[in-house]
Amino acid sequence: MASELHSFDEKKDIKFGDSTTDKIEDVSDSAYAEHLANLSGIEATAASKAAWLISITVSLGGLLFGYDTGYISSVLVTIGTSLGHELTSSDQELVTSLTSGGALVGAVIAGLMADKYGRKLPIWLACIVFVIGTTLQTAAFHLPQFAVGRFVVGLGVGSAAMIVPLYISELAPARFRGRMVAFNNMSVTFGQLLASGIGAGFAQVGGKGSQAWRATVGIGAAPAILLAGLLFLVPESPRQLVAHGKVDAANVVLLRIYPSSSEEQRRAKIASIEMSISEATQTMVDDSVFKTLARIFTTPATFRAVFTACCIMAISQLSGFNTLMYYSATLFKIVGFNNATAVAITVSATNFVFSWVNLVIVDKFGRRMILLVTVLSMSICLVIAAIAFSYIPINLHTLEVESDEIGWPGMLLIVVIIIFVACYSSGVATIAWICTELIPHEVRAVGTMLNTVTCWSTNIIIASTFLSMMKGITPSGAFGFYAGICFIGWLFIIFCFPEVRGMPLENVRQVFEHGFGVRYARRWQKENKQFAKMNAAAQGPAMGH
Repeated sequence: MASELHSFDEKKDIKFGDSTTDKIEDVSDSAYAEHLANLSGIEATAASKAAWLISITVSLGGLLFGYDTGYISSVLVTIGTSLGHELTSSDQELVTSLTSGGALVGAVIAGLMADKYGRKLPIWLACIVFVIGTTLQTAAFHLPQFAVGRFVVGLGVGSAAMIVPLYISELAPARFRGRMVAFNNMSVTFGQLLASGIGAGFAQVGGKGSQAWRATVGIGAAPAILLAGLLFLVPESPRQLVAHGKVDAANVVLLRIYPSSSEEQRRAKIASIEMSISEATQTMVDDSVFKTLARIFTTPATFRAVFTACCIMAISQLSGFNTLMYYSATLFKIVGFNNATAVAITVSATNFVFSWVNLVIVDKFGRRMILLVTVLSMSICLVIAAIAFSYIPINLHTLEVESDEIGWPGMLLIVVIIIFVACYSSGVATIAWICTELIPHEVRAVGTMLNTVTCWSTNIIIASTFLSMMKGITPSGAFGFYAGICFIGWLFIIFCFPEVRGMPLENVRQVFEHGFGVRYARRWQKENKQFAKMNAAAQGPAMGH
């Protein structure tokens, strides 16, 4: 393998964007051309059922985040004086944002562990910590214990949210990578729907002072326990195995993922992975996280890749979507709905249904086109929501509606919120996590950590300020602010977000060597299609013989 790596190394700078056909014709070493054919060939083979099952299994980690954001919405409405007193707006913002704070810390810890100990161990630890945090909340009779439980749960949520998309993106075949990572977001949305439904059901149990909310919280431990058990059945990431010199083990995993691939195709895939990390392997072993961070910020191409991923993540969080998850029942109660918890289920249901839409379209239409359509639509919906709020009489001191009738503004608000959620879930919700594919291998764990830190730090801002913004600048002002964020994000996507659909991870790094690579990636997509047609045409006569 070392000799194979050496023979290819001097030609590894050949890029599709530099006119693929011309470069291939100029290559004197026929072995390298054969290597390219094998590398392309393995991606063209059918993915095994095991690849899909592994992705679905690991995606259960998304349930941890989804269930947590889903149940807190109903619990805030039904918890009453169970923690010793009625929760104030500040108390609600505290217990909501503490999970995001814990997730921020958990993501950093997972990022520090991911390269040294592999991708699976942080997920196991996330499951254990999540169960501990759930237990603390379920048994809490005072706010401090409940708050600690929320923070501990966040540690597990952040660790799983950071590692799961990273693991799937490294394991998945290039042409299915978007859909396989989308399973993680589907688990998030299913967890939110499940928690909303369970919360609405237990909200009807008992009268005032009911402790039924504890069951809603406690059930959240189930997916963590299930995932911890199923992790024994999934392999380590092949890229992680190669990075630690376990080439034979990586070959076994690749055979499991690409069962119809040839030995030569798998060797070519491993050689490609080795080339992408050969200069970084020693760095990954010896460098501290601070040196890796320094490399990210001092290497222009790497910085642009990480910066782009983090910006898409920031758009997904600062759009205000999670305020609907955390406070949907509270929000609909403010607007005037009597059974606000039940109405809030429509938000979770819409989120879940349209996460399926993303699964279908993300690899077909590409990340860039989907973002351009959905993020602009989100901004428009938020503007309409801000206008609708201006017609709803709300006491800004108590955040209670001053009318017994919901009227057309309330109904309009529900409609635009549902459309907003549909656009969010079918677009940036999943693509923000798929963007780990942009980050080069040698900094992928730390880069993904930064991406996840961006997620939770912006999440903290949203969760801890929403009710205060509603009081301080009015509901119309709050939703207008979120609309502005979405519009700025849409402009960023136009100028700075390249399309890398179907591009092997080893090639994605080349995109950001050309600025933000929007035009370069477009040219690569066009020439790659031409190259695929040439391959198909060349193989046709061979098949005839």
